[in-house]
Amino acid sequence: MIRNLNIILIFTSVIMLAGVYTLKFSIEHTASERTALAAQIESQEGDLSLLKADWAVLNQPGHIDPIVKRHQVALAIGPVQQKQFGAFQDIPMRPVKPNNAEMDALFQSLEAGIDPIDAILELEGIE
Repeated sequence: MIRNLNIILIFTSVIMLAGVYTLKFSIEHTASERTALAAQIESQEGDLSLLKADWAVLNQPGHIDPIVKRHQVALAIGPVQQKQFGAFQDIPMRPVKPNNAEMDALFQSLEAGIDPIDAILELEGIE
């Protein structure tokens, strides 16, 4: 009985030992992937800060002005003129208020049983 128990314990110990080694190598692999990703992120952050610095230099008016002057004729661009903004006359006016007297006459004729739209349709020959 004790012999069988010892065999089972040895077999279980060997299986547990293999599991611990597998777990150890898995953790080491995960740690190496984490280290590689951290290095990649740090490298990309460095590249991003370099690109931001380049963008800031390229957007300075002192850098853009000679380029604009060099291509001004080819692109047909120039300073903004006041006429490009439009005028107050171009703004559409508010709609005219409805005529209250005509609306009252319309409601009175509808209450009297006369439909002015039917009269208009009859004059135009539409039924």
